[in-house]
Amino acid sequence: MRTRYLLPVLTVVTAMSLSGCVNNSEPAATAGASGSADAVAVKKNDSIAASLPEKIKSAGVLNVGMANNYPPNEFKDGNGAPAGWAVDLTNALGQVMGLKVNFDIGTFDNILPAVKAGKDDIGVSSFTDTLEREKQVDFVNYYSAGIQWAAPKGKTVDPANACGLKVAVQATTYQDTHEVPAKSKACTDAGKAAVTIFKYDAQDQATNALVVGQVDAMSADSPVTLYAISKTKDKLQTAGNAFEVAPYGMPVAKDSAFTPVLQKALQSLIDDGTYNKILAKWGVESGGIKTATLNVAANG
Repeated sequence: MRTRYLLPVLTVVTAMSLSGCVNNSEPAATAGASGSADAVAVKKNDSIAASLPEKIKSAGVLNVGMANNYPPNEFKDGNGAPAGWAVDLTNALGQVMGLKVNFDIGTFDNILPAVKAGKDDIGVSSFTDTLEREKQVDFVNYYSAGIQWAAPKGKTVDPANACGLKVAVQATTYQDTHEVPAKSKACTDAGKAAVTIFKYDAQDQATNALVVGQVDAMSADSPVTLYAISKTKDKLQTAGNAFEVAPYGMPVAKDSAFTPVLQKALQSLIDDGTYNKILAKWGVESGGIKTATLNVAANG
């Protein structure tokens, strides 16, 4: 269920602020449709484009709030431009609707407020659709992810028995605010050593901390962990199986006329195979869906 949660909760684990060895500088904003050069090309769907709300149709732009520090979902390439499978998917949605995509890069916790205020039309930053969030925005669900732990190659780590371990997470994610603290509380309630959370601003810093031995394990969403393992030259391995599977959703302003249009655009990409091509390109097809749903937390 890797979920980036906006609202802070009481953390029973000692939070430790450490610097990673990875440069995590981010541009203030990046405009235009970005992504890899071999991104899948999609034809405009005139019927879907015609059904756009007048404000978006006349502007010809889809403003997308995004935090670009969670590879392979959304991150920045060597030139600082948005990249990742969610970026490719968003660009494909823009093509279907005949819109230019503008990625409004910022911090994760500012995205939902920006969508609610109308500054951004949607958010694309690996949000898990939750009942709590559905009080603020609606969600067009586009992927299914679980939590996946990683450990150093050759080291046995059991996420269900993590007492006394040092665990790296990206700050403000579900792993940081809910999952690992809950595991730690279970440990201390049983009279065992707490789990120590090492928080990092970016996922690559958390991965680096595990690679260099600052921590014993790392917890992140399944596509993120598997991608990190693939990029560390056999230094890491999965620790246990993925668990707490839940849907990612693109937040849209509550009761917006744009929501059903976005849902239709996504479904068209699923139906014509573009969606699966994008996921397969990044090796994350295991979390693919067959139906673009709305507000799964409430209706699922």
